[in-house]
Amino acid sequence: MPKILITIILLALTMAPAIGTAQSYQISVSQFVEHPALDAVLKGFQDYLAEEGIAAVYNVHNAQANMATAGQIGTQIMGEKPDLILAIATPTAQAVAQALKKAPHMKSTPFLFTAITNPVEAGLVTDMHHPGGNITGVSDLLPLDKHMAMVLDFYPDLKRLGVLYNAGEANSKSTVQGIRAIGQKKGFEVIEATVSKSSDVYQATKSLVGRVDAVFIPTDNTVVSSLESAVKVCTQTQLALFCADVDSVKRGAVAAMGFDYYKHGRQTGAMAKRIFNGAVPGEMPVESQKELELHLNLTSARQMGVMIPPAILESADKTYE
Repeated sequence: MPKILITIILLALTMAPAIGTAQSYQISVSQFVEHPALDAVLKGFQDYLAEEGIAAVYNVHNAQANMATAGQIGTQIMGEKPDLILAIATPTAQAVAQALKKAPHMKSTPFLFTAITNPVEAGLVTDMHHPGGNITGVSDLLPLDKHMAMVLDFYPDLKRLGVLYNAGEANSKSTVQGIRAIGQKKGFEVIEATVSKSSDVYQATKSLVGRVDAVFIPTDNTVVSSLESAVKVCTQTQLALFCADVDSVKRGAVAAMGFDYYKHGRQTGAMAKRIFNGAVPGEMPVESQKELELHLNLTSARQMGVMIPPAILESADKTYE
């Protein structure tokens, strides 16, 4: 038998098992609450891996904005022993991190977080460039100067800005501190309205009526999950409502300059691919999403009595009638 033919046969025999036994990864997902932005993160992550030909089986858990449930999910994931853990939003990432401390058998399991405003303040990493351990991810740290510049474009003489958030969410507390700092420089006061659960959003929004010139909602998972309650109050009282995530605009906010969370998920998926190919999470710098989009809801603007400056209308990436 010719040597070249023998070589081809040996190569075929060597490759055959690999072709028929493509690895399928077990991925446990902990998501804090169901709302369009976080749902888009998960879909972007799953779509990216599927398009890259990476087979994965997902165990998806949702805490429905309940911290106790998030803790229980973290413990449950330790028992699932996945190949990779994906935590979507700060509260669930913190819960998973706590569960990992009590699960030495999971010490080497890659842990990716995503949609986390400030991983350092949340206690997830100590250094954005050198996370250490087996954790890294993608941050949605808000460019607050650009968010506030957008609000000021609508209201140049803004004196009092209402901010709705859950004081129990570390990322939201950090965001409000940043808004306060900008307010001190720009000459407007921040009036807080806090919630502890999504059912509080309606009353918290009502508490701002007559006290503020406009309302801003950061990427707060508890408030965004019940955004329609805030929209209802602002529509009834003609109080302008602005948000930090663009998915909230089609749900009724006047405007938002924020991230495309589907792309955010795809970026996280790209990190997972590198991990599956041998990269060490703790040696991968925490990434952030750079691109911002401006979305406008023209119907909400009319209903809330908001005049949209022509320059803003012309620069919008997307408008809803």
